[in-house]
Amino acid sequence: MPIRAQMGMVMNLDKCIGCHTCSVTCKNVWTNRRGTEYVWFNNVETRPGRGYPRDWEDQDRWRGGWTLDRKGKLKLKSGGRIKKALNIFHNPDLPTIDDFYEPWTYDYEHLISAPSSEHQPVARPESQISGEPLDLQWGPNWDDDLAGSAEHAANDPNRRGALEERIRMEFEQSFMMYLPRICEHCINPSCVASCPSGAMYKREEDGIVLVDQETCRGWRYCVSGCPYKKTYFNWDTGKAEKCTFCYPRIEAGLPTVCAETCVGRLRHIGVVLYDSDSVVAAASVPDEHDLLGAQLGMFLDPEDPEVRRRAEADGIPHDWIEAARRSPVYDLAVRWRVALPLHPEYRTLPMVWYVPPLSPVMSLVEEGVDPDVDPGDVFGAIDQLRIPVEYLASMLSAGDPEPVRLALRRLAAMRAYKRTETVDGDADAALARAVGIEPEDMELMFRQVAIGDYDDRYVIPKAHPEAGPVDPNTLQGACGLEWVDREIRGGEVDDSFDLRDHIVRVEGQAR
Repeated sequence: MPIRAQMGMVMNLDKCIGCHTCSVTCKNVWTNRRGTEYVWFNNVETRPGRGYPRDWEDQDRWRGGWTLDRKGKLKLKSGGRIKKALNIFHNPDLPTIDDFYEPWTYDYEHLISAPSSEHQPVARPESQISGEPLDLQWGPNWDDDLAGSAEHAANDPNRRGALEERIRMEFEQSFMMYLPRICEHCINPSCVASCPSGAMYKREEDGIVLVDQETCRGWRYCVSGCPYKKTYFNWDTGKAEKCTFCYPRIEAGLPTVCAETCVGRLRHIGVVLYDSDSVVAAASVPDEHDLLGAQLGMFLDPEDPEVRRRAEADGIPHDWIEAARRSPVYDLAVRWRVALPLHPEYRTLPMVWYVPPLSPVMSLVEEGVDPDVDPGDVFGAIDQLRIPVEYLASMLSAGDPEPVRLALRRLAAMRAYKRTETVDGDADAALARAVGIEPEDMELMFRQVAIGDYDDRYVIPKAHPEAGPVDPNTLQGACGLEWVDREIRGGEVDDSFDLRDHIVRVEGQAR
């Protein structure tokens, strides 16, 4: 049972207000250069809606992620090596720039230099790629806040099947939620398996998925192989790029830029330990509804002395093991099971999980609270939510509504529990136990979900560069892609960042 450590993130959708601060700060730090104008490592989508790129969840069209063959073995949905070799110069499953959007600017020079005339001059949109005039038809937030409209919501892939009838787009029945997205940094990443040149790789020490820019040959099979469409092609450099989970910041013990700047404080970052021998079996379970349970079964209890002993024997630093014991990701996803993965049916074992939203219908839940009623029926209003449980399940639990119901019931129980404590002066322990949580854990869950401070939400151990060779000339800056210029003269390093100073010293000692 080889044990590995994996960085993960949980986002509380109850708190997202769709302000896009995370998207803007991420773009300013990571994708503010030529060739990445259309690239959003972090974006916030309005649901129901088509998402970015357009209809990215339609795997019948894009064929991303994994599937099972006739023998029950994992295979890439887009095909193996032979199929890729035959289509290497024409990838039929690759999104075009129109599926993302052709980035544009405006002809501001015309506003400045236009002569005096009867009519106000207009700054027309121009492509940032070709420089030609554009007729704007789509953009990264084209359907922002328009989830109630039939034009946009009707094309949401999650509405197919039985949900078509239940979700009606009349004004009275409309609902809306926000879905912030980054790369999932999957345990079983299909983008890595799809790369013909081996440029995509998963870091052994923390599980972050990255692209080796020197090795990348621009085949773009990572783009089509990723079911979340979070790998992009830089048309200027001819290389693939993706969310890096802000690994220079993570190595310094700091949260990602999107998490640091999140207005709603909805992001939680932490470490989980998992059994690497169980990855294939967990991703290969025949029934899609069992994928969530299989992935949860991979995660190991950091409070187990045997797990800690084995993890240390497998080279995981002691402070990482201690961080796993305090991990908000483990608490929310495994211990309390109020966080769920995005589309587990893709079989990539994603590591960005979501707490489903409850806020829009909290009044229904509270009206159903009655101490004289059987605790099992206290939260019957969960199935009356304006956001249908089945819709959330289509995104977060491969269509199985029970994990979503459990998460929503526990969130509702937490609020009702704290309400009795505040209003009545005595918390009703029966409300907690009715959903399988002890009052002590309910207090901890409330602190994490509702009022968690910085140290509660981000439990990020620092990197241990002394554990292996590190080339200080390839380290990035703490906040982005500004490569650090170093001049080593007389044994001194001109650098103000302590972690990098430490790495250079360690490298010098190793020589």
